[in-house]
Amino acid sequence: MHGADPTDWDYVIVGSGAGGGTLAARLAEAGMRVFLIEAGDDPRTGDSRLPDDYDVPAFHAFACENPAMSWNFHVRHYADEAQQARDWKHVPGRGVFYPRAAGLGGCTAHNAMIFMFPHASDWDHIAQLTGDLSWRATHMHRYAQRVEDCRHRPVWRALRHLGLDPTGHGWQGWLRIEKAIPLTVLGDDGLVRVLRDTARTFASTLPTPLLSTLRWLRGGMGDPNSRRATGKNFEGICYTPLATSGHCRVGVRERLLDVARRHPDRLHIELGALATRLIFDSDGGVCGVEYRKGERLYRAHANPSASSGELHEARAQREVVLCGGAFNTPQLLMLSGIGPADHLAEHGIPVRVDLPGVGRNLQDRYEVAVTHRMCAPWEVLEGARFDRDDTLWRHWNGGESGMYASNGAALGVVQRSQAAERRGLPPDLFCMALLARFEGYFTGFSKWIRDYHDRLTWAVLKAHTQNRAGTVRLRSADPRDMPAIDFHYFEDGSDAAVEDLQAVIEAIRLVRRMTAPLISSGWIAEELAPGPDAKSDEALAAYVRDTAWGHHASCSCPIGAQEEGGVLDSTFRVHGVKRLRVVDASVFPRIPGFFVVAAVYMIAEKAADVLLQEADRTPLSAN
Repeated sequence: MHGADPTDWDYVIVGSGAGGGTLAARLAEAGMRVFLIEAGDDPRTGDSRLPDDYDVPAFHAFACENPAMSWNFHVRHYADEAQQARDWKHVPGRGVFYPRAAGLGGCTAHNAMIFMFPHASDWDHIAQLTGDLSWRATHMHRYAQRVEDCRHRPVWRALRHLGLDPTGHGWQGWLRIEKAIPLTVLGDDGLVRVLRDTARTFASTLPTPLLSTLRWLRGGMGDPNSRRATGKNFEGICYTPLATSGHCRVGVRERLLDVARRHPDRLHIELGALATRLIFDSDGGVCGVEYRKGERLYRAHANPSASSGELHEARAQREVVLCGGAFNTPQLLMLSGIGPADHLAEHGIPVRVDLPGVGRNLQDRYEVAVTHRMCAPWEVLEGARFDRDDTLWRHWNGGESGMYASNGAALGVVQRSQAAERRGLPPDLFCMALLARFEGYFTGFSKWIRDYHDRLTWAVLKAHTQNRAGTVRLRSADPRDMPAIDFHYFEDGSDAAVEDLQAVIEAIRLVRRMTAPLISSGWIAEELAPGPDAKSDEALAAYVRDTAWGHHASCSCPIGAQEEGGVLDSTFRVHGVKRLRVVDASVFPRIPGFFVVAAVYMIAEKAADVLLQEADRTPLSAN
């Protein structure tokens, strides 16, 4: 296929992650010819720790730092240097480590595989904002079902054949979803205590503990994706559904390889290809993508190449779709002259379309850690070295139950902050118990997973954040350079009421209520972070400001009216540019749900419908 006519493609798609890979596969299945550009390589090859870092669910932290597939961004959380320096993860002159993946499947190759649907209000907001009713949650749910192959509700999976299915799950999608709660936990007294006491303490805080427990049992015993007949959002204790097959990671990579194998004449995957700029027709429409062919060309690589690569072009007869994610999509737009005119002028880039919203509105979750030392190491981690051929790896490789089938999460708790409760908003707090020491991202963070077997970390995640002030800006006009990224956390941003900060403090206090019985009984030896001395709201606020991180960058090319900072219309078109769309995490006006990847899968399926419907209406000669 390397000898194919470069104008012989219907679509050129940049980026093979949750957005681009899903879209490319669906278009190719529908008969379109798709040229897919990916800067990385196959994430299961190229390093001595592969394919295990990719395949083994428990190894996802090591995948984040595997040099064969990692892009090591560094970002700022604050403009003020003194405040930024108070974060121990900050590297002077660089920022805070923010892992991204370069490889087939994008960040689905290194993420924690959690698959949770966004809230209905996330979709309804876009429908209200744009007037496009196809974004309503009732309509979007069919895209969730198109993606999901639910394997963790076997009774309902069988009963659906009889027409009985109140769950709303998808049963025939391309992405298999399982749960990993290994039976081996029953032999670990400490873990059993954590699960039992946490559940008991949480239930005791509810207005009707017994009734709530019965509802929980009836609703799937913690299935957060069960679509409730009442329309209410899930709250309470849950497990985390994972994108695995036989407890081995699956994702966009497998989807793309399957489609390319079945339709080799329709889907071409160009690996080791860094997109550098868009190519325009004489009428100002986009007709292709310029890219450089070579390994490790982007300077986010741990060991970037000195070569500038070989220049190539891919031409599209229909459209070009950017799916590079919240950092790289706005970068490529700006490098191509689409963005804030004053900023482009600073870098000597001729302006094609003055679009001020490009690279603005950047959003993320806030996450912090509440870390504990247990009275003894976890029995389920005995012998764990997190490498090939240790005891747990052999159990996992042999198909047996064990902790390596898990991403490390023992359970989750979904709750609403006081502000969300007061305003009738969906749950915005997700607290997850991890059998590991995890306190954010820094170079070498994965070693903490390997070296500490007596830690319990409650990772606190604040969703539906109010802050919309983050930015992605060019560092230079060189496409091999990373952009400058600043999330403008808390008071640095647009949350004037400081609701986000207060919500995180509430979540820390919730975790402390749940761990109090374990501390008093001696199963937890001590709270290490924020530590028992951090009692007041002021002390906890300082801890949150100084240590918070995120890893769900979104919203930097949002859907919305151009005069209100929008970059895209409701059909993913870039305002003022013909034949150019964006389909990735950057398109959301507000960051959706708790874990963004399921929402990106859904918009990619929607985008496929949009493009195919338009192709039916528009013969190629019209382009």
